[in-house]
Amino acid sequence: MARLPLDADKFGDQTPSAVADAFHGAIHDLIRERLDANGGDWTTLVTGDAASTYGAEDFRAVEQQLLDTGHRFDWSAAISPQERPDAYQPAAGVTDDDLKTFCFQHPDAPTGEPEADGREQRGCGDNVVKYGDNLTGTARYVRSSARVLQWLTDGVPNNTVAVIDDSGGTLTAPILEQFAGVICAGGTVRSHLGILTREYGIPCLMNAKVDGIMEGDTVEIEVSAKAKTADDYQSGREVTARVWRLNQ
Repeated sequence: MARLPLDADKFGDQTPSAVADAFHGAIHDLIRERLDANGGDWTTLVTGDAASTYGAEDFRAVEQQLLDTGHRFDWSAAISPQERPDAYQPAAGVTDDDLKTFCFQHPDAPTGEPEADGREQRGCGDNVVKYGDNLTGTARYVRSSARVLQWLTDGVPNNTVAVIDDSGGTLTAPILEQFAGVICAGGTVRSHLGILTREYGIPCLMNAKVDGIMEGDTVEIEVSAKAKTADDYQSGREVTARVWRLNQ
């Protein structure tokens, strides 16, 4: 049975990456091997009992084989800015040099003077899940596919609290599980990013209003605060968790 060709029309003007091509190829090779072994054919597979030919463990083995190469989701990390260039236009804070002076400046962010313990409130947001303790980490802005691709290759720096805008939820999906926490300037706790962070067990504030948090700042997120619910949104109740910058 010949390897099934990739349908280029489904990818528009984009070319599948070597990783995506390898994944499809490995699956096709697996199917061909099993069909050759049991004397079946493609029609029988499609119309018959495919589960008897291959199962979930086979797919997991193929996925692990690809992950072991060190390449993870590079194509999916780049597809969002390619498909929606209007939503992912270059902006201040994209390059490492720009990030030295860039920060979100929300006009309604609640801020305050440094407290006795050195904490200085720099904003608030909607807490996705209530945890037993607050989260402390290093704020790092993720505003470009270049940074995502770099961290896909080199790994996300330890204890990163990703500070992203609304579109960053899609941009950061391939590396989301490596974040210690997330501060997102858009969405709600029921947004896709909120759901994913809940499932991964990553502390997250959505719809965050922050001001003055710089790249590399140590921040504390009040994820021990009450999580905002759908009823809170519908009732118009203001339920927020605070964000502090730690002056060390």
